[in-house]
Amino acid sequence: MVNLNGTILDQNEVNITLENRGYKYGDALFETLKVVHSKIFFWEDHYFRLMASMRILRMEIPMEFTMEFLEQEIIKTISVNGLAKSAARVRLNIDRGEGGKYTPITKKINYSIVVDELENEFYTIDTKPYTVDLFKDYYMSPGLLNTIKTNNKIINVLGSIYAQENSFENCLLLNTNKNVVEALNGNLFLVKGKTIKTPPLEDGCLKGIMRKQLIEIITKLEDYELLEASISPFELQKADELFTTNVITGIQPITNYRKKSFTADVATLLVEKLNIKVRLS
Repeated sequence: MVNLNGTILDQNEVNITLENRGYKYGDALFETLKVVHSKIFFWEDHYFRLMASMRILRMEIPMEFTMEFLEQEIIKTISVNGLAKSAARVRLNIDRGEGGKYTPITKKINYSIVVDELENEFYTIDTKPYTVDLFKDYYMSPGLLNTIKTNNKIINVLGSIYAQENSFENCLLLNTNKNVVEALNGNLFLVKGKTIKTPPLEDGCLKGIMRKQLIEIITKLEDYELLEASISPFELQKADELFTTNVITGIQPITNYRKKSFTADVATLLVEKLNIKVRLS
């Protein structure tokens, strides 16, 4: 069952026309949420990112789009799918309705909510082999638009196909300045000694919710220094650890990049701190 503009429908009953702007032009954005026992992880951060993203895309935010209203719609959708006491992955999609060419002809905003069951309620470390490589067929552009989750994800699709064809678990994306920006499905962190680096938003990386949580955690660690600074490809093989982050997986250690193998000591420490933060929130 899905939620389309507040109405619960069977998935087979949902009809999106060819004039839908999200379908036709990618004029849409989305939030991916982790919900456990009807509690949305980091909901306030997700909500404010969504509002900021809608403003960047010059969408007219409906008056009813309060934090409470959208939370109720998400929980309603989870409940009708029998997942109120389980872990769920939620996609909240926003588009600008139908009609027009590049210029919209209305200010209408549509939303839809789709949920899937998740296995893990809290975050764990997966130490199975996880090999990545650089995806260099196409490059991301630095700038504000790449920091938000629009439906324009063609480079992620192509990179995922490349990874599948070459038996990699993931790929790392570069921007036009040839700096490493992020992974296909999340932000990137690099550990070298007592320094933990992550690319700055100015390089074009996603303004990730899990990225924000880890930055807050790391800045409170006495033994480590956090740097938001550009990462060159040459730094990858010199690193002690590499890991990717998103709100569904949490932290995913990278075990291999080309001929280099990595540890997961810092990633393991951060997962412990992250789960404490989740329980206390």
